[in-house]
Amino acid sequence: MAKQQRDIGIREVPLPHKWLILSLQHLCAMFGATILVPLLVDLSPAVALISSGLGTLAYLLITKGQVPAYLGSSFAFITPIIAVTAFGGPEAAMVGSFFVGLVYGVAALLIKVVGRKWLMTVLPPIVVGPVIMVIGLGLAGVAIDMAMMETIEQEVKVFNGTFMLVAMITLLITIVAAVFFKGFFGLVPMMFGIAGGYVTALFVGLIDFQAVYEAKWLVAPDFIVPFVTYTPTVEWTVLAIMVPIAAVTLAEHIGDQMVLSKVAGKNFLEKPGLHRSLAGDGVATMIASFLGGPPNTTYGENIGVIAITRVFSVFVIGGAALLAIVFGFSGKISALISTIPQAVMGGVSILLFGVIASSGLRMLIDNEIQLGEKRNLIISSVILVIGIGGAFVPINENVQIPGMALATIIGIVLHLVLPNKEVSYGTKSMFENEKTERKKEQAA
Repeated sequence: MAKQQRDIGIREVPLPHKWLILSLQHLCAMFGATILVPLLVDLSPAVALISSGLGTLAYLLITKGQVPAYLGSSFAFITPIIAVTAFGGPEAAMVGSFFVGLVYGVAALLIKVVGRKWLMTVLPPIVVGPVIMVIGLGLAGVAIDMAMMETIEQEVKVFNGTFMLVAMITLLITIVAAVFFKGFFGLVPMMFGIAGGYVTALFVGLIDFQAVYEAKWLVAPDFIVPFVTYTPTVEWTVLAIMVPIAAVTLAEHIGDQMVLSKVAGKNFLEKPGLHRSLAGDGVATMIASFLGGPPNTTYGENIGVIAITRVFSVFVIGGAALLAIVFGFSGKISALISTIPQAVMGGVSILLFGVIASSGLRMLIDNEIQLGEKRNLIISSVILVIGIGGAFVPINENVQIPGMALATIIGIVLHLVLPNKEVSYGTKSMFENEKTERKKEQAA
C-alpha cells in the first residue's frame, strides 16, 4: 500500500524544489481571476498582481503567520469601480478603495472590542445571498458584450461572429476543464479556458505580438500613486458608491475564514482572531489603493488548492505572493497579458459571473432560508430587482449611486426594520454557534 502523503504544517518550510512548485500552484489558482478584474475595469493587470502579492504578504504579517490565505482582486467591486471611473477616473476609484479598507479596519476594531456577533446581526444570509447574486447577474451584460460585440469607430458596437466563435470555444474548454479535470487541474479551469481561447484567437488572427516584442523584460508598470501621479480628493458620491459593497465582502471574508478553518482543523476566527484577518484584508486593500490596483479579498480558489494538497504552509503562500510581484514587474509578461482578446475574457466571464450568482443562491440553500416567509421573500425580491434592474439614485447630472450599492443599503435597512428577524438567519447557521447564541440571548 502506498504511503499516505504527510500534511505540511502552517509554519513548516518545504524543501526548496517543492516550495517553488507548490507556490506556482497557488499563483496559477489566483492568476486568471486576479488579472480578469483589472482588464474589466481598465486598470493595469501588472499592478493588480503586484498589489495582490504585497497585500498577501501584509496579510500574513498581520495574522502573525497563522492563516494560510492568498488575497487577489475582488469581483464585488467591478461595477462600482466602473461607475466611479466613468466620472472621476481611476484615481477616484483608488480613493474609494482606500475608504473600503478603512471600513475593514473599523469592523476589525469593533470585533476586537465587542466580538463578532454584531456583524452577522446586520448581514444575515437573506441580505448577503441576493446581493452576491446581484454581483454576478449584474455583470452578465458585460460578459455577453465582450463575447460578441466589436467596437468600431466612434465607440459604435457591432456583432462580430469571430468574437462569438472564440468566446464559445473558450467557454466550452473552461466547462470541460471544470467538469472532467481532477485534482489541482480541476481547480484552475479558467486558466485552461483562457489558454485554449488564446490559441483559438491566434489561429483566427485576433492577436498581435508586436507589443510583446517591443516590451522590456523588467519595467515598472503604470502605478497610480496618491500625491505622486495625482492629488486625491474625497467625494461623498464616490464613498456612497463603493463603501456599501464592503458589507458584502465582509461577510464573504468571514465565510472564507470558516471554510479555511474547517479545512485546516483550526479555528482561525478565534486564533489569531477574526479582527486580525479583517485588518489584514483591509490593509491589503489600502495597499492596492496606493498603487492603482483593485480592492483585494481572500480567494476561495487558493483555499481549494490547500484542501486538495493538504499543504498549509504560510511560506508557500508567501512564495506565491513573491512570484506575483516578480511577474508584475516583467514588461514581457504584462504585454503578453494585454494581448488576450476581449472575446476570450468574455467567454470565461460567462461562466465566472454565473458562478458568482450561483454562489449567492447556494448561500440561501446552505443556510436553509425559507422563502415562504414573507419577510425573506420581500427582502430578496427587492434586492434582486433593484440591483439587476438598473435602479439608481442621481446625485447630479454626471454622478449616480448604482443599483448594486443601492440594493445593498436597502437590503440592510429592510432587515433591520422588518419584524421576525430570526427567520432571516435560516434554520442552519452560516457561522458556528451563532444561532444557538442568539436564542440564548433572547431567552435570557
